[in-house]
Amino acid sequence: QVHLVESGGGSVQAGGSLRLSCVASSRTDSRLPMGWFRQPHGKEREFVAAIGWDGRATDYADSVKGRFTISMDYVQRTVYLEMNSLKPKDTAVYYCAARSDVTAGSGSTYRTVSSYNNWGQGTQVTVSS
Repeated sequence: QVHLVESGGGSVQAGGSLRLSCVASSRTDSRLPMGWFRQPHGKEREFVAAIGWDGRATDYADSVKGRFTISMDYVQRTVYLEMNSLKPKDTAVYYCAARSDVTAGSGSTYRTVSSYNNWGQGTQVTVSS
């Protein structure tokens, strides 16, 4: 079981920046590929970015590529999502996710909700025009 705690959400104007953080606490030695998803009001949860368990591999949704950056502090088991040039369509609840996987390769990242078995409580990001 992995406990995830997100922070850093808030309200910004279009063009602004926010940095989300997610701290993972685990009692296992499982490798933890991690990801960020978001869920706009009334819509399904969607993939934003993912990172391999050691931070070497990353993947992004086309809608955020070039504006968002995912990174990891492996020792602190913290994953970050730096969001720049924010747009109103980025408004959503952002969720951190972790996949407990003792076999995960360092190059493995995951884009689907079903690939993750641990989720944070979510943090609201609101971008106004």
